[in-house]
Amino acid sequence: MAAAVTALAIGVVLLVGVKGNRLHRTLGWMWVMAMATTAVSSFFIHQLNPNGPGGLSLIHLLSGWTVVALPMAVYAARRHRVAAHRRAMMGMFVGGLIVAGAFTFLPGRLMWAVFFGPN
Repeated sequence: MAAAVTALAIGVVLLVGVKGNRLHRTLGWMWVMAMATTAVSSFFIHQLNPNGPGGLSLIHLLSGWTVVALPMAVYAARRHRVAAHRRAMMGMFVGGLIVAGAFTFLPGRLMWAVFFGPN
């Protein structure tokens, strides 16, 4: 949860800040590490589908895509393919943090229990 909240906070700063400067690159690397930590750690959460293959659920596909897309987005930035970098990073921010994060607050899910108590 700490990595996800860190990625969310850094992501907001990156979205509203100046792009391409040293601060953007430094915070960008921190965001990549926080997102990678969030995605990889999600593979150890099996609450939604404990009897599924390996305890994984469909939401884990998003985590898998994040693990693949992060290095691709960094590569795009290093090659000065700004539009591809922007698309990939925005997709991970919206899909990987906002949408997936919203699903964790559904009744019966872990964050629902943390913030609102058990069902």
